[in-house]
Amino acid sequence: MIRQTAAHTDIRAHGWVARLPEGLRPYVLLARLDRPVGTWLLLLPGIWGIELAQGTTPLHRAVLILLFAIGSLAMRSAGCVVNDIWDRKIDAQVARTAGRPLASGRLSVKQALAFLAALLLIGALVLFQLPLICWALAPLALLLVGLYPAAKRVTWWPQLVMGFTFGFGAPMGYAASAGHVDWVCALLYAGTIIWQLGFDTIYGFQDMDDDARIGVRSTSRLWASKARGFIASCYGGAIVLFAAAMAFGHLHWSAWPVAAFASLILLTQITRLDIHNPALCLKLFRQNVPFGLVLALAFILGRSFS
Repeated sequence: MIRQTAAHTDIRAHGWVARLPEGLRPYVLLARLDRPVGTWLLLLPGIWGIELAQGTTPLHRAVLILLFAIGSLAMRSAGCVVNDIWDRKIDAQVARTAGRPLASGRLSVKQALAFLAALLLIGALVLFQLPLICWALAPLALLLVGLYPAAKRVTWWPQLVMGFTFGFGAPMGYAASAGHVDWVCALLYAGTIIWQLGFDTIYGFQDMDDDARIGVRSTSRLWASKARGFIASCYGGAIVLFAAAMAFGHLHWSAWPVAAFASLILLTQITRLDIHNPALCLKLFRQNVPFGLVLALAFILGRSFS
């Protein structure tokens, strides 16, 4: 049974969504188009990878970023559909997610699967424009998308699985730009994974009470008593790995002051964290978009002048 409560939710069914035709709104909400933060968090590692790779022209990198933007929108939406199909019964028991289209019954699983097929077709059309090495990596990305929703049922570390999944844009972007993967790519991907582990743990603090009630596992619940230290470890490790990728990637010195400023955004999240304030946790989670944009700027500057 859904708990009837005025609890915090991140669904935005008002504004421009409310002006859409009634039949279209559930699909927009299912794809999370009302909340573009997830698309940015999927796209930004791809931009980092594209810009970090050596031997490409600015025009080539710009074209790749455009393709990755389209692909990120489609694949993030596809991931949300897969997640909501898996979790529709769990979502119906969690105040924040009970209004989702599948959990609330506004869309059927059959309708969601048809929508998923259309999104995957868009993703495939983008993939066909990328080098063959990206075709080789794509099945692994799809496997991760399919497995992520199951993680919370079998492990206390679903946010780590999410990091591998959402962070996969980093090696995809690097491979698309460089035509290969190497240790610089690996450092970037590792940093992206634990950065995303940190911010998704912050995101999960919103649902701890409901998760505990229905038995959903998460790093948010696992590390609640040591939350600040855990997030600091994730963000600190990510910063070190990003710095190593920049150093071995031979970025120009102009990248470093900008990257240092980006690091301050993560430090602010650690100092302000309050796991008992869901609205604040959501706000801190969203701050990872400006962090990612500033770090992308650092990579762009570092590669442009190198």
